[in-house]
Order: sequence, then C-alpha cells, then structure tokens
Amino acid sequence: MENLPVEVIGNILSHLGAARDVMVASAVCRKWRDACKRHLRLLSFNSDDFPRDMTTRQLEIVITQTIFQTMALQYLSIHIDNTHEFSAAPVIAWLMYTRETLRSLSYNVRTLPNVNILEKCGRQKLEVLDLDHNTITGVEPSYQRFTCLKSLSLRHVSISALDLSLLVAACPKIELLALDVLEIVTSDSQSTMELTSHTLKSLFAKSVGVDKIILDADNLEVLHLNALNLDLFELIGKGTLKHLKIDDVSVTHLDIDDSTDHLEVVDVSNFTIVWPKFYSMISRASNLRTLRFWGVVFDDEDEIVDSETIAVSFPLLQHLSLSYELRDGLLHYSLQGSSPLENVSVLELGWTVISEHFGPWVFGMIERCPNLKKLIIHGVLSEAKTREERQMLASFTSFIVCLMRKYVHVDVQFEYE
Repeated sequence: MENLPVEVIGNILSHLGAARDVMVASAVCRKWRDACKRHLRLLSFNSDDFPRDMTTRQLEIVITQTIFQTMALQYLSIHIDNTHEFSAAPVIAWLMYTRETLRSLSYNVRTLPNVNILEKCGRQKLEVLDLDHNTITGVEPSYQRFTCLKSLSLRHVSISALDLSLLVAACPKIELLALDVLEIVTSDSQSTMELTSHTLKSLFAKSVGVDKIILDADNLEVLHLNALNLDLFELIGKGTLKHLKIDDVSVTHLDIDDSTDHLEVVDVSNFTIVWPKFYSMISRASNLRTLRFWGVVFDDEDEIVDSETIAVSFPLLQHLSLSYELRDGLLHYSLQGSSPLENVSVLELGWTVISEHFGPWVFGMIERCPNLKKLIIHGVLSEAKTREERQMLASFTSFIVCLMRKYVHVDVQFEYE
C-alpha cells in the first residue's frame, strides 16, 4: 500500500462508500488522509451508520467536517431518518461547497426551513439527482437549468404540475424520470400533468396525485405505471416503446396505441382490461418477448384470451406468465386452437383460488410449448383449509409429479404465498 500512488488510494477509498468507514481510513496515515482530501470521489451518509444517541447537531457537525475535508467529491448521498430535522444553513453549505464537482446527489434530509435544492445545484455538472421528502416551488428554467442531468428521481416530494413540467423541460438530456408518491399542488378540481421531453427513455410513475397525465416523449422505451387512479393517460410518441408495465392502476382512457409497435415486454397485473381494446393496442407488437397477465380483471366476464391468439400474434414470445382465474365456471385463459407457442422457454402459471381444473389447464399449456425449459407454479395457500381444498391440493401435487415424469427436461419450480 505504501508504494501505491495517492490517486489509486483515493480510488480505493471511494469504493468504501460509507462515510464512517472513510473517516476511519483517513486516520491511518498522512498519505491516506491526503488521498481522501484530494482524490475521494464518493461519500455516503446514512443515519443507520451512526450511534442512535447522536443528536441532530452532532450529525450536522460530522457531515460538515467530513465533506469539507474533500476537494473533488463527485457522488454524494445523504439519507437521514425523519427523527432528525436539520437546519438549512449547514445543508446549503454542503451543496455550495460540492456543487462544482458533483455528478450525483441522492438527498433525503428534512430541513427547517425547506432548502431549494434546484437553486443550489442548477447550472452545474449534475448528472443524477435523487430527492426524497422535499418541497419544490417556483421552478425557473432559465436559471435552474440542468444541462447535464440524465436521471431525476422524486420521492415523497410536493410540487405543482406546472413546476414539474418546467423542471423536466429544464433538463435537455434527461433519460430517466422516476416519480414516486408525489403530492401535486393544484387549485383545480381536475388536475392535469403535462410532460414533454424528446430525450426521455424511461418513466416510472407511482401514486402521483393527478387525474390526467399527458406525456410527449418521442424516444420513450420503458413505461411503468403503478398505483395510479387516472381519468386519462396519453402517450405521444414515435413507436419506440419496448417495455410496458402496469400494476394496480385504474385508468378510464389509456391512449398509447401509436407507441406499441416495437414492444418487447408487456407486464400487466391488478388491472381491469377490456380485452378487445387492449389486444388491438398490443397486437402489432410482433417482436414481443415477454407477456405477463397477473391478477387481471376482465371488464366483460365473457371475454376469453386463447392461446391461439397469443401464438399467432406473438411468434417470438419466450416468457409467458398467466394467473388462473375461474369465475362462474368460465376460465378466461382458454386452450382453444392448435398453434404451438414455439419459442416459449419459460412458463409461469399461478392460482389465487385453486380448483380441479387447474391441473389440466397447466398440462394443456405445457403441451403448447414444445421448447419449454422452465415451469414456475405460483400458488396462494391460506392457513385454514377445508377438507375439499386439501384433497384438491393433494390431487394437484400428484398431477404435477406425473407431469414431471413425462417432461423430464423441464425444470419445475414452485413459489407459494
């Protein structure tokens, strides 16, 4: 270690990450202390790394002293639990001291009064910004411009729909946007969030408090909607979407038809589907590799998704996941048709309420997958079971044993809740 250049030592210490470990390492010798000062690139402060009896004031002092001993910090992460509420002055000092070299900031600190992070970090070299438990007001795109920012994550943040739109517009190179539990400040009874970005490639939106989302993104490849209650979601794009995931979403109008031609992954769970409309939306995706329908409710109880339609429409499909739903004696995923699912190598099948028809359905699905390599069975097991349910589970177990003997080349796995 004594023969290593100080730059290399600084690089090694940067991989420690946790500020507590860096502080200990810097005390080893003068050379290590110099490496921390001149060549340390990453620091991570987490309240779990410090004694629980440390006061807020002591934490502020430790963080301030550690940051001020560096000169070239590029990655700064500060996550402090909500038992501490910092003063604004030291937080502003940290940001002002590091902003010229900082590339990535992950920040979860409650401050009083609130600190305007955008004002302190705008017009700098920041590429990744992750904000948690913060309030954003009065975005000024001309001043608070993030010319290098590629990734923006907002969690438990309060912001108006207009300010969010302006913030995205102020990031001309943004590729990833994550909105997780946002409080959208609005004076209207019907709130609309309009976002425009011609560089955005991935959007994750969860628990965003608006009624309508209109997204204009020419190059969007990944769209993940979670825990949303919307009147409208509209995507204006140029058909670049590759990955669509919808989970626990209620939306009256889902308008993404013009962007689905190049879909490779469709993952839908806990969602009400009008099958003819949804099928017409994804049917042109001839390159689809993964299709998952899990816990899906069909708007029309007589609607049926048959394996023939899936086989013909998605000839390149490799991974198929379906949860067994039997309502009033009607199985929504039927075995109609004879076209095989030639390229499906992974098949996931599951039940929420097991019935005597589940085993034959599993067998029928396997028969349609001549190149199957892995079968994953998902099941829900309640603690209290009737005699009939126990017998049904025993019969299914025997059925699977026979199936495994017949298809010895298939790796069978079980996942129970």
